[in-house]
Amino acid sequence: MIVQPKLVLASRSERRLALLEQVGVKPDLLRPVDINESPHLGELPRVLARRLAREKAEAALKLIHEEGGLGDVVILAADTVVAVGRRPIPKPKLLEEAVDALRLLSGRGHRVFTSVCVVGAGGLMRERTVEARVRFKRLSHDEIENYLASGEWCDKAGGYAIQGLAGAFVVRIIGSYTAIVGLPLYESVNLLLDAGCQVHHNWPMNSGGH
Repeated sequence: MIVQPKLVLASRSERRLALLEQVGVKPDLLRPVDINESPHLGELPRVLARRLAREKAEAALKLIHEEGGLGDVVILAADTVVAVGRRPIPKPKLLEEAVDALRLLSGRGHRVFTSVCVVGAGGLMRERTVEARVRFKRLSHDEIENYLASGEWCDKAGGYAIQGLAGAFVVRIIGSYTAIVGLPLYESVNLLLDAGCQVHHNWPMNSGGH
């Protein structure tokens, strides 16, 4: 009998957990980690997303080693960066930061970079970074004020959640919707399969005949 490694999700994001569950993937453990997400001077958004995903995975791996006794594990970490041109937009924690982000995104296109890092046996890292493009409508003062009042913006990449109320602002997307939400499913599932997680074994079977 092949023993499956335990899947560890290095995130506290409810949206990433929900996306994994959508495709039948249920992490055995949640080990969210806190790292410094400030960009380095001149760091490009794609590079930033990749570095942060890798640092989250490394921090979770260190945490797992300190706990001990878990056997074989596969760690999944991800990070999403929203950018206008070469400028990454911080994940706002303060209202003023959210105001600046929404005003910057209003009526223009932006890019979303989500990087996934999977650590498997022997600490082998597998990484993919996915780019998507989003265009917002021009936001009125009232739309910005009402969105800010919802609180949905807090600590979200770009100051918005496309799967939530901000979906009403989106004129067009190009690329992976799930990457914009926070976890590109196609790439993530394939990275997990490469690391030895038998993702499809968790899919329900139809007991009825044809």
